[in-house]
Amino acid sequence: MMGTLATVLAKKKIRTFQDRYMATVTGDIEDVNGVLKIVRIHVHYNLKLPADKRADAEEAFNNYITLCPAAQSVIEAINITHELEMADEA
Repeated sequence: MMGTLATVLAKKKIRTFQDRYMATVTGDIEDVNGVLKIVRIHVHYNLKLPADKRADAEEAFNNYITLCPAAQSVIEAINITHELEMADEA
């Protein structure tokens, strides 16, 4: 997911170097009929970018998941949530 978002951001000329782009991923595992199953994944993205690129970043964020092979492979079985926190680059 992180790689797909980075690709979509790159198309909008938004750089995603390590010091500008990070994600924290959490998940929930539950016992479903005696089998441990990942039921939820939450991705919190942090992105530092020029202020004039915020609208482009929001557009990329709102659309990338439909292009993401990993997310599309599991979206029917695992509840995926995500959020984007943006900060102006220094």
